[in-house]
Amino acid sequence: MRGKQNAVGWLFLTPAILLICAFSLYPMISALITSFRTGTGTSMSFAGLSNYIRCFQDDVFIQSLKNCVFYLIIQVPIMLVLALVLASALNNPKLKGRGFFRTAIFLPCATSLVAYAIIFRSLFATDGFVNLIAVKLGILDSAYNFLSHPTSARIVIIVALIWRWTGYNMVFYLAGLQNIEYSVYEAAKIDGASALQTFFKITVPLLKPTILMTAIMSTNGTLQLFDESMNLTHGGPGNASITMSHYIYNMSFKGVPNFGYTSAMSFIILIMVAILAFVQMKVGDERE
Repeated sequence: MRGKQNAVGWLFLTPAILLICAFSLYPMISALITSFRTGTGTSMSFAGLSNYIRCFQDDVFIQSLKNCVFYLIIQVPIMLVLALVLASALNNPKLKGRGFFRTAIFLPCATSLVAYAIIFRSLFATDGFVNLIAVKLGILDSAYNFLSHPTSARIVIIVALIWRWTGYNMVFYLAGLQNIEYSVYEAAKIDGASALQTFFKITVPLLKPTILMTAIMSTNGTLQLFDESMNLTHGGPGNASITMSHYIYNMSFKGVPNFGYTSAMSFIILIMVAILAFVQMKVGDERE
């Protein structure tokens, strides 16, 4: 009977395993092999580690790496803290209109990546809404071209990322907060704990596994950032805001394709994501 159950289990798993191998595992192995080759089409030859060495001699790739690290360091902490604060506020059962506010904050996540990037591009254009308001309020003397300056272009990307993904992470925190008995907060209130003490002594410790998960997902997503760089700033000005995925796309599909070199860059991103995820899990794991 046990043998039949195992056989039936493997029978149901086989289609999924075949699909994963065909569309995930095989492309990854093929890309790894390609990363050690050079050339185009059927004329590719073995190149050893030359593609990987070239990555760290490529000024544009180094710039894209710095940009991704900049987005990671600035955007991810702000987004996660803001999501956690909003989730804590919207978890209060006495708050009226919780459903409306939850939906409103999560709604940006449901918008198209391309559409929202284009909207932010128009908002921060020289004749856009942000410049109009800033000039009317006297914050700026004249319209400022945010997308033509390296620092401001990166800041626009960060603002766009925070706007879109804060609600996404807030939903995870809200789900985690549902598993915490509200009586715990009531007991803390009776004991005289302030809202700040309750947040740091109860909410944050009990949500630590969820915070760790969202931190890993956000790190992974930021290092693979593409749409904002591609559609919002076009990587400019002068590759000042380009991301690694955007540069890989340019090298693969613009001009003469170099799939060996782009495969090497892709695996460097994979290694970075794996290392950062491992470090975050080690830091967040309190088990002895």
